[in-house]
Parts: sequence; structure tokens; C-alpha cells
Amino acid sequence: MPTEHAAVRVVHKPWGVDDLKPWSNIDGSGAAVGELWFERADERAPMPALLLKLLFTSQPLSIQVHPDDTFARAMGMPNGKSEAWYILSAEPNAQIGAGLKHQVTAQQLRASIQDGSIAELIHWRSVAAGDAIYIPAGTIHAIGAGIVLAEIQQRSDATFRLFDYGRRRELHEDNGVAVAHPWPLRTPGNSAVVTANRTILVASKHFVLERIELPEGSSWALLAEPETWMLILDGHAAVGLAAASIGEAIFIGGGRTSIEVGDNGLSALIAYPASRPVDVLLQSLDDQPGKPAHPAAHSVPQLAGIAEART
Repeated sequence: MPTEHAAVRVVHKPWGVDDLKPWSNIDGSGAAVGELWFERADERAPMPALLLKLLFTSQPLSIQVHPDDTFARAMGMPNGKSEAWYILSAEPNAQIGAGLKHQVTAQQLRASIQDGSIAELIHWRSVAAGDAIYIPAGTIHAIGAGIVLAEIQQRSDATFRLFDYGRRRELHEDNGVAVAHPWPLRTPGNSAVVTANRTILVASKHFVLERIELPEGSSWALLAEPETWMLILDGHAAVGLAAASIGEAIFIGGGRTSIEVGDNGLSALIAYPASRPVDVLLQSLDDQPGKPAHPAAHSVPQLAGIAEART
């Protein structure tokens, strides 16, 4: 099964930035970079179900909403779009919007889109590095200025814009009202620390997002799903034959893959399409025969609480 460095597609946005360090050495001084998309290196390879991105914001993004699978398919799209954000860095007082402050009727939601008051209706919250936010389809949401985040999402471009800070782009009032959940986002469940090496950040019906922390000089086997993405947050490692460091992504096409951790340890995000976490995602190769398996090999407890609380 392939284990490969992901290719990077640069997406220029007026709300982007010119300096992407330490996540990338790409120069955005000529045209601001808003997004980096990680893709299969071979353009002829099967299209992955998930899309991994980095977003860089110097201005607030539009307030928007995505359809669920049912609505998207009724419009001729393959699927809807649920997503999760992991905050890599945030300036003081940087905020994201997720859900509404209180429930409103469809008529009230439509009126707030028409007069722009939806910007005051959305529930804004401060964020800091290390926060994880799950945005199920139907959730009205927005990303504020001064944030760098990693996004994992169902692969879809189904987006309905509800407010755009005067940028004069098209709004999608009818579809937005039709798909939106006009109420607060349910309080998300806490991240689940499975072992000293694994933390489940999001467990939804569409994908699982984990953070792993591996000590320096250690050796591991990653028992990956047929589609698994790894984003390096800190440190470096050799994943299969691919060496990777901060800001780089690895695509793993399933099966058993080795991870040889460098001198500075490894912190990474791992995402894969599944309805629950893989029980044995990591197996330590440093254990001696006859000794108990490393805790990372233990079964993952039932985590329905995370998914249910966040959907």
C-alpha cells in the first residue's frame, strides 16, 4: 500500500497571509495564501474521501453552512460536508463562530441573512492552539482573523455563504436556510485520552481525528485504515520511506507502516474515514518479547459520547 508525501496545492485568498512559517516556506508576499491543500502525489490515484487543509487568516472568513449528505445528493453532489478544525496558532482574542447564540425560526434566520445581523446572532468563542472543534453539516460557522488551523473534511465544495463582510460575493440565502440548523451547537464532548500516545479529538460518523505524541527515538507500527492522513505538528519522523517534519503531510493507503521517530519526538494529527476509532492504531516496536504490550496497543474504549455530543 502507498505511503507518500502529500503534494501541496496553494490556494490564494484575499484574506490570507504572506508568511506561512513555520508550517510552510511558501512565499505569499506576491499574492496572499489562504489555504494549502494536501493531495495525493499521483494525480491519477483514486480521489480520497477526506480533504486535509491548512488555513491562514488575516481577515475573517464568510459566515457559511454546509449541507448534509442527504441534501447534497438531492442536488446531484456525491456527499455533504462535515469538518473539524484543529487550531495550530491563534492571535490574542482570535475567535471562531460555531452555531447560533439561541434558536431562531427559519423566517428569523432568513431576515438575519438579509440585514446582516447574522454576524451578531452567531456564537463566537475565543480559541487557542490545541483546540479542536467539530462542525457537523448544517452548523452555521465562521473563522475569524489571526488564526492558523488544520481542517479535515468530507471532500466536497458544497458551501452556502450567508454573510461576507461586504465583499460583494454571492450569498446563498435559500439553500442556506434550507440546510442550516438554526440553533446553538451542542456542547462538544471532551477529547478522549486513550493512552499516553493517543488522544481522540473528534469521532464522528464520517471521520476520526486523533493527535499522537511519540517519544524521541522510538519505533512504531501504524496499522492504518485504507485512507489515513498524517500531519506533522512538531518534531520529525520517517513514516515508511517518507521523511517528514513540521507542516508536512503523509498519505498512507492502509496496512502496516513503520514510524521511526527522530531526536525531537513527534507530535502529529492522524485522520481517517471511519465511524469509530481504530482499536489498535499504534503498536510499539520497542517492547521486548515476553513483556506486556505497550499501552498504545490496548483497545480503544467506546467513544460514542464524543460523536453524539458533537453532532
